Amino acid sequence: MIMNLLHTLYQVFLPISLPVIGGILLKRFRNLDSKPIATMSLYVLTPAIVFNTLLHADISLNDIGTTISFSLLSLVLLWAIAIGMSRILKLNKEEQAGLTLISTFTNCVNYGLPLVLLAFGQLGLDKASVYVIGQMIIVNTVGVFFAARSQFSVKQAGLAIFRLPAIYATLIAVILRVTDIALPTALDSGFVMLAAAYSPVALVVLGTQMISVGSTSATVTANQTTQSSNRAFWAGLSIRLLVAPLLSWLLLTWLQVEGILFSVLLILTSMPTAVNAVILAGQFNAAPKLVSRCILWTTLASFILMPVLIVWLQS
Repeated sequence: MIMNLLHTLYQVFLPISLPVIGGILLKRFRNLDSKPIATMSLYVLTPAIVFNTLLHADISLNDIGTTISFSLLSLVLLWAIAIGMSRILKLNKEEQAGLTLISTFTNCVNYGLPLVLLAFGQLGLDKASVYVIGQMIIVNTVGVFFAARSQFSVKQAGLAIFRLPAIYATLIAVILRVTDIALPTALDSGFVMLAAAYSPVALVVLGTQMISVGSTSATVTANQTTQSSNRAFWAGLSIRLLVAPLLSWLLLTWLQVEGILFSVLLILTSMPTAVNAVILAGQFNAAPKLVSRCILWTTLASFILMPVLIVWLQS
């Protein structure tokens, strides 16, 4: 067990840590503005990896149906748990909205995809593609609802989906597969090259975001407010780090999911809180300080918990 854990740390988390550390150092010593890089990742590299993966993915209709069913069930149950915990702890509306974001949305894009690729190879990435695309859609619809509640606009959420180029990349890839149209070799090679650039760039962005969130968290710790109360903070950590993986395992077992799809979906739903959650929280005043603290600490904890989970899944 110990040897397998060390092997996983060496083979999977050492490669991941290098670009993350690079992002942290660039932000700390060169004050790197990660927004242009994150924009490039969102609008160029993410569509490229989604398009390339779906175009060549070894995934069946059964896998697609199972992934969608699992995603929706997991979302509804985690939302219910967050609401129930909020009422038990008597959190205010802002903290309730923040806890919901913490509980339901994971960093499956910037962190999850590179991790799955290194741990499970191209087949794992293929299986992950449907879940990740679904999360992009959910964050820009249900995520807005969770964060805004009374300020929620269906029209705004719908428009947000169609601003994501990954959605169009998905549609084009599906059309090409259904019609059995092959891309010209040179064009296909271009998408392969862009897709290969996704993981290191996304991990550098993750590093810069971690230190940015860390600075916010340090300020919050020194100046506690009701929005980032310890009760809500520990509830968020408990749900994201303990309840979510256990719930995912139970759902996957109940749905009779097996093999690499089981492993990939469990990993993706056990990821730390999504960095996008703090953007939504800040925009709609959904306890952004609470959300930022949970992003930092769930991400740090994941560097210990994820290797253990991967070793267990591979054993």
